[in-house]
Amino acid sequence: MEQVKLGRTDLAVSRICLGTMTFGEQNTESDAHSQLDLALARGINFIDTAEMYPVMPSAATQGSTERFIGTWLKKTGRRDQVVLATKAAGPNPNATWIRDGKQNFDEVNLRAAVETSLRRLQTDYIDLYQLHWPSRNVPIFGATAFEPAKEREAVAIEDTLAALGKLVDEGKIRHIGVSNESCWGVCEFVKQAEMKGLPRIATIQNLYNLTARHFETSLLDETCYRTDVSLLAYSPLAFGQLTAKYHDDPKAHGRLTLFPPTWSPRYLRPGVLAAVAQYTQLARDNGLTPTQLALAWCYSRWFVASTIIGATTLAQLEENIAAYTVKLPQHVLEAVDAIHAGLPNPGQ
Repeated sequence: MEQVKLGRTDLAVSRICLGTMTFGEQNTESDAHSQLDLALARGINFIDTAEMYPVMPSAATQGSTERFIGTWLKKTGRRDQVVLATKAAGPNPNATWIRDGKQNFDEVNLRAAVETSLRRLQTDYIDLYQLHWPSRNVPIFGATAFEPAKEREAVAIEDTLAALGKLVDEGKIRHIGVSNESCWGVCEFVKQAEMKGLPRIATIQNLYNLTARHFETSLLDETCYRTDVSLLAYSPLAFGQLTAKYHDDPKAHGRLTLFPPTWSPRYLRPGVLAAVAQYTQLARDNGLTPTQLALAWCYSRWFVASTIIGATTLAQLEENIAAYTVKLPQHVLEAVDAIHAGLPNPGQ
């Protein structure tokens, strides 16, 4: 498994990252440990989690994902073999169980979040600590338009960086990143860090898949390239839609049938279903599974540092990892772009 350096750091990570948001909801602790074992056996050294996981979020399960990873680290003693990333939840009035509803990026709350994650993960340090979504008003999670009417009080970026800097100095975190961020946000984080000698973001973890290619224009061109901020692509299979399992059977077992349709309505849009049908046909016409097409395409993008994959079974995880060896021929890549041109970003 090829490795890359993240941003301007010394963190060398596998081009595939194991996402863990199913641990504690769709996967048991034993399942989680088996997935971690398999991932490392296949050359993956990068694990991503978050304090709010698993999904869908609830007071009863929150923190289970980090705990399962922690018990695996303790059992195996393999902490020095993995690059461990987790995330602090941003403001969310509907998740009052996380830090007593005080999810924000001031010093008090970030310290509480980091120290709690360290205890659950049973480790002394976090390699990459990410802000799960912005403190300020930003259109995310399926919203596509900025709305000034939704402005809210937010922690200044320089204050957040100063708080994270103290945690870096104490050795509790090594490097920092953002998630679900905008072009302006990346620029402001980099500017404030460079102006004030504060920690510099190394990564951005944003949505990127065949139905959601907005990153190519809003961030890649040119912000992340010129600022050396690496993309960690999440949801490369669009919550399972791009595997075609729901296309083949609308009642198939998975997030889109287990969770309420309001949880992630963007993946149920008519445009997404139409795009999935075309990508499915393209894959099968070329002797590929839809999963292979979606992941091999994402793995092949030069600007994706690492692709975050998730699974609920070991068989799914095996297929997702094996897709890394699939090289798509030029005519297939051209057909992908043709489908995208006709149905641009329905899952954004």
